[in-house]
Amino acid sequence: MNKFCHIFPAILFSAVLLTSCETKVETIKNTDVLSMPSITGKDFVTVYNDSGKVQLVMRAPIMETYTNDDSPYTEFVFGIYVVFYDGHKDSVGYATSKYAKFLDKKKLWELRDSVILVNVSNDRLETEQLFWDQEKDFIYTDRFVKIINEDQIIMGTGFESDIRLTTRRIKNPSGPIYLKDE
Repeated sequence: MNKFCHIFPAILFSAVLLTSCETKVETIKNTDVLSMPSITGKDFVTVYNDSGKVQLVMRAPIMETYTNDDSPYTEFVFGIYVVFYDGHKDSVGYATSKYAKFLDKKKLWELRDSVILVNVSNDRLETEQLFWDQEKDFIYTDRFVKIINEDQIIMGTGFESDIRLTTRRIKNPSGPIYLKDE
């Protein structure tokens, strides 16, 4: 009886202690985890090489890669800045936007919000949305575009070209504005 008198209060105290505590841990839903990025990079810089020659350098404040989705993608919510080198020491152009997304399976880039693309001839393309099919090396948009070079400004809606802006076509041009007097 003496042992029981000492054990009973300890068991009773433990039972009261365990029942009075609340569990504050919330369960994380499986869908919440799957919607989070698999990889996140801050002040992201990458260099793409082909046969040891630099093709481009890409910079972004934040890069988020989502691989848990049926269509994996990488998102640059604060924009990107890409410098193209084409294997040469000097750059042959650059692209910038305030938002970008890369669809892995389609090898398709989407640049949005203040998109600027400048080629080696210093021709400047400005638009609000631009797609780049990386496998075909082809860019296009159905939005308003403005191309500025040293002689003229060409505007229109709808555009397609190679990434170097050498074989470009504006679908609905508004007409050139010549900058130099003849």
